[in-house]
Amino acid sequence: MASNPVTRQTRSDVPEVVISRLPQYVRILNRLLDDGIQVVSSQQLGEKLQVTPAQIRKDLSYFGRFGKQGRGYIVKDLLERLRQILGINTSWNVAVVGVGRLGRAILSYPGFNPDGFRLVAAFDLNNQVVGEEVGGLSVRSMDELDQIVAKEKISIAIVAVPVEFTQNVVDHLVACGVKAILNYAPIAPQVREGIRIRNIDPVLSLQSMTYYINEE
Repeated sequence: MASNPVTRQTRSDVPEVVISRLPQYVRILNRLLDDGIQVVSSQQLGEKLQVTPAQIRKDLSYFGRFGKQGRGYIVKDLLERLRQILGINTSWNVAVVGVGRLGRAILSYPGFNPDGFRLVAAFDLNNQVVGEEVGGLSVRSMDELDQIVAKEKISIAIVAVPVEFTQNVVDHLVACGVKAILNYAPIAPQVREGIRIRNIDPVLSLQSMTYYINEE
C-alpha cells in the first residue's frame, strides 16, 4: 500500500468529476462505519453510488493503492485516507456574505461543523442588518471584512448576495485572501487563476431536468 497516496498524481492531473465524487464516497463510508460495517467491496460502493465497480477502482487509483483484490476496502482506513486527500481531516473557517433569506438559512444549518467547516463570521451590505444575531453570529459590516478574515484565518466564503453586488463582493473576498468561494447568486463571477469558485444555481439544475421530463 502506498505511503503517501496524494503524491501519486499532481492535483491538476485528477479530473474534476473524480474530485466531485470523493465527498460522496466519504458520506457513504461514514454511514457504513456508523452501521458497524468494517469492510466494503467496490461492488457494494458502486451500488450505493450508482457507478460501476470499475469506476470506483479507477477513481481511487489516482491517489494510490487502496484495499486488496478480492478482500475489499477497510472502511475506516479508506475513510481516513479520503478525508486526508480532501483536506477535511482538519477544520476550515468559513464566512457567509449576505444575510438575506438564503444566508440566514445557511447560517442556521447544523450540518457544517460535523464535516469540518466552522461558520465563524457573517457579513452584510445592509447596515440595517449589521449587528443582528443570526445562527449564533453577530452580522458584521463589509468594512470589517479584511480584519475579520485575517483574524479568524478564513479561507472559504459562501456568497449569497444579489446579482448586482456579487462580482464586487467576490473581488473583495479574493483581495482579503479567501481562496475558495461557494456562490449562490445566479451569475458566474470572474476570479483570477488559483481561486476556486463553485456556482450553485437551482434554477439551472431544474431546467436541465425539465429537458428530460419534457421529452417524456
